Amino acid sequence: MLFTIQVNNRKIKAEKGETILSALNRNGIIIPTLCRMKDFTPTGACRMCVVEVEGRDRLVTACSQPVEEWMKIHTHSPRVIQARKTIVELLLSNHPDDCLYCERNLNCELQDLSEELNIRERRIKGRKIKPRLDQSSPAIVRELSKCILCGRCVRVCEEVITANTLDFIKRGRNTHIGTSMDRDFNFSSCIHCGQCLLHCPTGALHEKHNINELQEYLNKTELIKAIQYSPLVTVGLADELGLRYNKDTDRILNAILRKIGFDMVFTMGTGTDVYITEVTNQLISKLENGTDTPLFLSACPAWVKYCEQFLTPWIPRLSNVKSAQQITGVLIKTVVAERHKVKPENIYSVSATPCLAMKFEARRDGMMRKGISDVDAVLTVRELARLIRLYGIDTSNVEPEPADEPLAGRSSSAFLSEVSGGLTEGILRLLHFQLLKKEADKQQFKKIRQAGSFREISMTIDKFTVNAAVIDGLTGIEKYKSAISAGKSYDLVEVMTCPGGCVHGAGLSSSTSRDDIKSRAKLVYQADDSEPVNLPCRSPHLINLYDKILKDDPELSDKKIFFTHFEKRNVLL
Repeated sequence: MLFTIQVNNRKIKAEKGETILSALNRNGIIIPTLCRMKDFTPTGACRMCVVEVEGRDRLVTACSQPVEEWMKIHTHSPRVIQARKTIVELLLSNHPDDCLYCERNLNCELQDLSEELNIRERRIKGRKIKPRLDQSSPAIVRELSKCILCGRCVRVCEEVITANTLDFIKRGRNTHIGTSMDRDFNFSSCIHCGQCLLHCPTGALHEKHNINELQEYLNKTELIKAIQYSPLVTVGLADELGLRYNKDTDRILNAILRKIGFDMVFTMGTGTDVYITEVTNQLISKLENGTDTPLFLSACPAWVKYCEQFLTPWIPRLSNVKSAQQITGVLIKTVVAERHKVKPENIYSVSATPCLAMKFEARRDGMMRKGISDVDAVLTVRELARLIRLYGIDTSNVEPEPADEPLAGRSSSAFLSEVSGGLTEGILRLLHFQLLKKEADKQQFKKIRQAGSFREISMTIDKFTVNAAVIDGLTGIEKYKSAISAGKSYDLVEVMTCPGGCVHGAGLSSSTSRDDIKSRAKLVYQADDSEPVNLPCRSPHLINLYDKILKDDPELSDKKIFFTHFEKRNVLL
């Protein structure tokens, strides 16, 4: 039901039951917010969205106050502007004055609000928050002195990720956000997904940088510097560097990375094709043996850690195939090392990825061979963009170059794995081709390309009826459990921690916009439709790897280098 309200002396349409903020935004009237998170229940905690309603003595929070027909609202009256300005000044009163060195300089919501409200002096002086820098996590750094207690990280960790790692601790002026028993991150249940980082408005949470370490190694001439990047990295870099993404962006990135100082540049897509192939083989074995338990995919390192902590009975169901990053890393330290006649320890292997949890994964037990790590350092897309700017590369004046063999190509299925449900689709397509010797109709996969935290698909392939489930975001686990309780069974289960998949990874630009996530997913699906090689078994690079390189090497022919193990983790809850 629509009715009319008056805003700033003009009439606009409002819908019964919606909030003032929703009505204002829908009519093109923007007011500032800090604690608000789209699609979350409003709390009104930060008070930045206050407006003046005639007939009310106090200002009301637009994010939580429902509209009523009689309302006459003023969004930028002197009283409202003064209130907002005072709130920001109070936040700044004990905030560090290190914007120049801050992780979020020029990309900080508190800084933007200060500019918007024309705050040019410190009128309110408060006691500075005692600096506390928590660098114990391999992926996330916490700087409590920059926290403004908006609570967004707490809410996303509790309501979206369901890890419940963060919460408000103590009371009054001593209130701060921390982990269980106020310990450091490495003692907590954090799964390093980084979604809290994306929602933090200031620099209180940011990724742990590897740029300084990388620069040191780039200057070591006795080492071979190798880098791999996932198919989505070029999409994210185009956003970060203001480039237009096209089919040559990958080749341009290859040239850029060589200009920076990398001796060898590889695509992670070959590793993804290996992952899809090995999991498909495991699925075929499971179907032929008639095993009842489902096969859970292990490609998402945040999900794997979540399983190890909270769903320990499911650990034996996890596929023991390493992730694409680790497969590519171990191939660099074995196949590439052998080809170039160098010792694995003399190769410094770097990975660029949209996934923050892969920083943690590279440090896991079982992700090394003969005491040598598969991957030495992991960069987010943001870090890689900073590195490119640091080295002064003119990205508009670079000639495209191919990646290095033997890890230079991929199938479109490898790119498809960057979206939730993509790995399942890639595995089922390969399964269909291996059993029936023909490609599956892509229309069959419409169900798992749709939105929703839990999706399922059933396909009859040869003599098997294959049931698969896609858990898109960890809130979908409860729906999966309900389906199991109702008597359903699944052969294959894909779990992605970040809703939407890697297109919503915390290593990409600091945007949680649904439009941005959808546009990245659209690029992935367009690539799947347009690229000539859509199955791993048709990729010349994978065929060469399996039929020649690995087969000719007795030490690697059993392919044990592609497998790892998982185990229960005891953490503070």
